[in-house]
Amino acid sequence: MSGGKRIRKPAGGRPAKKRKAAAKPAAKPAEPAMDLAVGRRIRELRRTREMSLETIADRTALSIGFISQIERGLSSPSLRVLATLADVLGVGIAALFGASPSDSNGSSGVVTRQPQRAELKLWRTGISKQLLSPAGADNRLNLFLVHLDPGGSTGDELYTHDGEEAGLVLEGEMILTVDAETWTLQTGDSFRFASRRPHRFSNPDKDAKAVVLWVNCVTQAG
Repeated sequence: MSGGKRIRKPAGGRPAKKRKAAAKPAAKPAEPAMDLAVGRRIRELRRTREMSLETIADRTALSIGFISQIERGLSSPSLRVLATLADVLGVGIAALFGASPSDSNGSSGVVTRQPQRAELKLWRTGISKQLLSPAGADNRLNLFLVHLDPGGSTGDELYTHDGEEAGLVLEGEMILTVDAETWTLQTGDSFRFASRRPHRFSNPDKDAKAVVLWVNCVTQAG
């Protein structure tokens, strides 16, 4: 009809649909899942050794409630606390990783493939440790790849545990304190000390991570 107005229809003759807002990506699993795995391992070792929570508390100077929270994955322990618990349980800290010797997939306790590495993330302190040697509560010599996030630290308090340790800084920078002396280690620097000497370490860089190849040797029987 002349003089009339034409109504334009959407292409294809169908009414236009409103676009839905893009869905937000699913949230990553909470880090406490790592705390739960470590807590279960600590409880398993404690029960295997027929040790009560009261006994562990007496020997570590930690409260029964705090130890119970760790075992239930409700509290994220520091490296100092884990080292203390490992000492009382008669194992190296590698035994507290979620992996067990059966996870070695037929390696006979000799070889660890990269995808098989057990990892311990101390997410509150910015430290993660990958276990490069086969897992096992009876292993006395353990090799780790330690990642320190920018500003990552074991804390202001010095701590001690059984054994001896050594390492090589592969990337970045690390501050190491043993007794009353402190060193700044750069890439390529190495160290060794008895673990019974009070110590702590940190990454002073606020922008770059540090990576350290770390060896721990425990002397007491598992």
